[in-house]
Amino acid sequence: MKFLPTTTAALVAALACAPAFAAAPMNRIVQDNAYQQLDYFFAKLVAEREGMVLDGASPFKSGDKFLPGKVAAGLGHVLLNTAKDDPSLERKLKEYRDIADMTVGMDNHTWGIYYYIGTLVQLKEAGLLERAVSPATLEKLRKQLDWRTFVTPQWDLINLPTNYYGVAFSIARLRMMMGWEDDSAGKVLLEKMLTHYKKYSGKFGFSDETDGEGRFDRYSILLIAEICERFLETGLQPTEELKGLLRKAADIALNVANEDGQGFSFGRSLGPYGETALIEILSVSAYLDVLTPEEKQYAYAFSSRIAERYMNFWYDPAMHSLDMWGKGRRTDTYRGKHRILGENFSLLHQLIYTNETWNKAGFKDVQPKADLQAWLDKNRPQFSTTTFAQGEYDRALSIFRDGKHVVGLNMINGGISQHDNSPYYPLPFAPGLVSGVADSGGAHAQLLPKFTMADGAQLIGAAWIKDIKTGKDGQRYTVTYHQDELDRLGKKSPQKDARIKLQTTYTLEHGAMTRTDVYTPVGTQEVSNITLEFASFSDQAKMNGNTVTFAQGDVKEYSVSGLQQCASAPTNGSKDFMAPYGPMKTLVTCSTGKLTMNAPLTIKWTIKYQ
Repeated sequence: MKFLPTTTAALVAALACAPAFAAAPMNRIVQDNAYQQLDYFFAKLVAEREGMVLDGASPFKSGDKFLPGKVAAGLGHVLLNTAKDDPSLERKLKEYRDIADMTVGMDNHTWGIYYYIGTLVQLKEAGLLERAVSPATLEKLRKQLDWRTFVTPQWDLINLPTNYYGVAFSIARLRMMMGWEDDSAGKVLLEKMLTHYKKYSGKFGFSDETDGEGRFDRYSILLIAEICERFLETGLQPTEELKGLLRKAADIALNVANEDGQGFSFGRSLGPYGETALIEILSVSAYLDVLTPEEKQYAYAFSSRIAERYMNFWYDPAMHSLDMWGKGRRTDTYRGKHRILGENFSLLHQLIYTNETWNKAGFKDVQPKADLQAWLDKNRPQFSTTTFAQGEYDRALSIFRDGKHVVGLNMINGGISQHDNSPYYPLPFAPGLVSGVADSGGAHAQLLPKFTMADGAQLIGAAWIKDIKTGKDGQRYTVTYHQDELDRLGKKSPQKDARIKLQTTYTLEHGAMTRTDVYTPVGTQEVSNITLEFASFSDQAKMNGNTVTFAQGDVKEYSVSGLQQCASAPTNGSKDFMAPYGPMKTLVTCSTGKLTMNAPLTIKWTIKYQ
């Protein structure tokens, strides 16, 4: 996708007179790249079948229970994109039929069912179904592709989070479109889906990923867009209420938009999914006229940049695959390399159907606006806060826009299994500046002081956030909150420890972000040590007391007060310090030894960046 001048002189000249960066039209990016990737997988599957190996991984031996559906969807896109008079179509239909026969006996659950039946509906509408799937296999699929495999007769989900009501609803509607059942189950599941969405999103409209523990992340913002997409896909129109909720998600998407096509920087399942989620939100928002005509233009420009970033950054032509696992990148175990084939198919599927939504919204082959950054600087707020929940505990997301940097301060409780993982810490995440580490646990508590008490308990200020307030002083923005209990590490769920209270103040201003913590002991508390770690993408570090300066990277200086000593060391490629999009280079560790806490202790850090 990139066309660069061939000499240094030409490059300098080009940059001197170049207009603001413009991506290629999204439809061209998808047509010229996504389908070629699918063609490769199609041919490889035909040749290697269930013995297929992709960059050393064996997808069909991995236990990926969505894979048959993703294979059906990915290869289905190839059939649907082949002209009816193309002489290769008959061969592709026969090969698709053979692969369907091969996978029909494999485990295929929930999302895999959804992917598969959605593809069957499209093939049926295109008049290709009978040639693409044999009658015997289609009959097996009619029995297998059923929402009843994960919903009880009492309409309860079987050991699944509440967002799976949306998957079940979609499957029921798609079964109706296949002529396999009437619309009665779809109506019940629609009501279940909307009731649960309201229950776990509350009056603010963003879905808690847990049963009220307060875990809000990428998917909490994306889910309303998925619901609207499911309506449209199955012949329904989203209600005005749903469109109103979608507008809230679209505002967040526009507030994190940037010229580089980077996405959400907090929570789990990031990497390219943190980016494609934004295209999903913005494409359906444009199609439903939730965005203004001007917003559509720039949402489309951002979407095109995300698609281009997928092809230039995430896709590795040497691997013939996206790469979320090499080059110092780290993802959740859930998206481990054993799922490499399914991840390629699901991401290409996202890019293809969101591109089709943009095409339907009137943007097919439209050249994206080149002045995206200038428009964002002028039209999106420099600082915004979105409330997710209020009550005993507050949950909110503050976004600070500072030139090319977009800071996302997500103040939530990661809840069961995620509270101690750094992507869920209340930190000012920003690509290239501050990142969490997937499935990290509390061993290296990124930018949160960790107290080891005399009894061995380890405490961090992560989960029990109250009374979030924001303010502004000139061009400096402040966010404050307090915690009456710290989070005691070591259990799957956060544990309250009331021995120390915490008052936190963030200040966000051009080129600098500061966190000031005041830790107040309840009575006298014996502390064995306090540590504070910062894993930075910058390197060539120099220490001067408790201040480190970096010669390379966007972070130029990191300083700490309130702890006795600091030291820096290269990470040397350690897996403990890998972000979803690449390795952190330097680890700065500050600490204090034994102390008796009988008065408030202030610990402060400042990150200065360019």
